Amino acid sequence: MKKIIVLISGGGSNLEAIAKACQTGNIPASIELVISNQSNVKGLERAKKFHLMSKVIEHQDFNSREEFDQALLEHILPIEPDLVVLAGFMRILSNHFTDALEGKLINIHPSLLPEYPGLNTHKQAIENGDLMHGISVHYVNNKLDGGPIIAQGALKIDPVESEAKLISRVHKIEHAVYPKVIADIAKGFISLQDDEVKFETESHFGPNHMEFFNV
Repeated sequence: MKKIIVLISGGGSNLEAIAKACQTGNIPASIELVISNQSNVKGLERAKKFHLMSKVIEHQDFNSREEFDQALLEHILPIEPDLVVLAGFMRILSNHFTDALEGKLINIHPSLLPEYPGLNTHKQAIENGDLMHGISVHYVNNKLDGGPIIAQGALKIDPVESEAKLISRVHKIEHAVYPKVIADIAKGFISLQDDEVKFETESHFGPNHMEFFNV
């Protein structure tokens, strides 16, 4: 059984999707620990609902990003996880952290990368009159939202919809794609080799995979 650690900062809806997939056996892995950098967030309630061990490590308690990241690693590395999943974890990670977990660290980002790295992706997509928007799952490296892309999910933007409505639709794609990617990694169908994503034939995904959703 593979071991997963999930890092969150907020609502934890992706954590719930992943936990459900682990519970049903769709992901052949167990969530060993949930870490949040914020206390009193809904994601911690979701962790409790699924009887997951959780830990709060507040970044404000540290003098630097490096010190905070070191505290994270001191809780992560002894578990020897097969995969560390960023699920709405709103911190830019230091090179020391990403190097320590190279090939074992993935993130889901709410845009079709390389478009809109960073924050406020939905607002930018609407304001720029984009026809398409979506999500990207990628391995994490030292470049912000710039690691090798594993898979993307896209939808058409309704020009009259609100940002809140678009966010809700994008979440549905996240909850469909992220657990499936994690399952394929846990099964050994997806891996990172020499900074390139390798796909076995059994994988749901492949190079430049983009799935279109009508949500």
